[in-house]
Amino acid sequence: MAEVGFKKWIITFTVITASLLELIDTTIVNVAIPQIQGNLGATLEDIAWLSTGYAVANVIILPMSGWLGSRFGRKNYFLTSIIVFTLVSFLCGNATSLNELILFRILQGLAGGGLISTAQAILIETWPREDVGIATALFGLGAVVGPTVGPTIGGYILEIADWPWIFYVNIPVGILAAYCTITFIRETPKDGKGKPVDWYGIGLLAIAVGSLQTLLEKGESEDWFATPYIVALAAASVFGLLLFIWRELSTDHPIVNLKIMKKRSFSIGMVTSFILGFGLYGSVFVFPVFAQNLLGFTPLQTGKLFIAGGICTISMMPFIGIMLKKGVPAQFMATGGMFLFFVFCYMLSKSTLASGTGDFFWPLVIRGFGMALLFVPLTTLAMQDLSGAEIGQGSGLNNMSRQLGGSFGIAALTTLIHVRAGGHRANLLTNINDYNPAFTQKLNGLISNFMAKGASFMDAKLMAMKAIEGSVIKQTMLLTYNDAYWVAGLVMLFSIPLLYLQKFKKNANIVTDAH
Repeated sequence: MAEVGFKKWIITFTVITASLLELIDTTIVNVAIPQIQGNLGATLEDIAWLSTGYAVANVIILPMSGWLGSRFGRKNYFLTSIIVFTLVSFLCGNATSLNELILFRILQGLAGGGLISTAQAILIETWPREDVGIATALFGLGAVVGPTVGPTIGGYILEIADWPWIFYVNIPVGILAAYCTITFIRETPKDGKGKPVDWYGIGLLAIAVGSLQTLLEKGESEDWFATPYIVALAAASVFGLLLFIWRELSTDHPIVNLKIMKKRSFSIGMVTSFILGFGLYGSVFVFPVFAQNLLGFTPLQTGKLFIAGGICTISMMPFIGIMLKKGVPAQFMATGGMFLFFVFCYMLSKSTLASGTGDFFWPLVIRGFGMALLFVPLTTLAMQDLSGAEIGQGSGLNNMSRQLGGSFGIAALTTLIHVRAGGHRANLLTNINDYNPAFTQKLNGLISNFMAKGASFMDAKLMAMKAIEGSVIKQTMLLTYNDAYWVAGLVMLFSIPLLYLQKFKKNANIVTDAH
């Protein structure tokens, strides 16, 4: 039964706040990695497990969250997730070694995975059926803005405090969310009493999804299939997934109800959510690396660039919900979102080494509008045919698909940058020869400048060649990042036809009776 008045809004505030904790923590740690690395004396490869461990744990628990909420009661599971996440945030800040911090981040990821999907299911139950589009839009604020503003918040915190405070800030928010959950969220029935637990399904899910997520997180840095443990992870993910599907379809009490995949809108929605994750997380990953490593922006400068786009997303979300309520087809809005994301990528692909912060204002604003037009319509299309307990299961699978899409996007774009760098460098080096007038003019000019500053001819020539090598490296990286933007944009653009394979409803509503 839907809530009304003040209670409806306080529950909405509670679940959005709790889900924001999880979503911000997905990216907030990234800006603190150098400081944590120096403080704990860790290598870059080891410190990367802070993000990998969190993401792997998160993606394992997401598809199970519907079953856990159903078995133990949605309110109980949501409250437990908040309490564990808050407690582990305190432990993360107090970690004295890298191994401790990685362990606590894994526990944080397990608790966080329970927050995001359960929050969405509670929100759907709380709002009247005719207003579900608005509820999904409000939830989308956290899902889209959280990963975007994480680096910005982290940058501000590190300006005034040490790295443990990126975890400590979760504590007061978690306490408030726990209090509101206890006070305002309604108890839900538990239907797990007397039913056996699908331990084989849990184990196979952990192997399949955990191996795949780890493969995507670590594959590029480990030279993919040239590394034995990456090959082992690939085999484990494939065979684990096949065995998991067989197990869930053959048992009477599955941990994940895969039969909902028979519903066309949901199965296609899993694909479009994967693509949304590709664009959302891929762009959040590539742009900061491009801005800081190539253009020399500080982490705080880079984070501030996302603020305008985030404001656009926040401003647009309620209007998206209203348009859905008024009968504007979700396909039309999602089409606009995918096209705007392509425009954002196209504009970034025109970047130069002289680009400044002002050059990225409008592209990121366009991205903000595009993301607002994507999240809510895509979620609505995916969930429109689900009912009863299917809502919790569908929410978990849909969120898992978006998370895996993000991991795949980061892995794919990172690999593309690595591969294309070699080709672009080879092409640029063809111009470095004595028969190229532009090269000889540039070289002679540099030699003259260095000799004018007191260097001998041989030293000046060596310094000139090093300067040209530096220019080649920068141009190479610029071209590879531009390629990455093009690929991300084209993936989104070519996915538009998928939207029109889903059921076409003028009033696409998610059924709110979750029991």
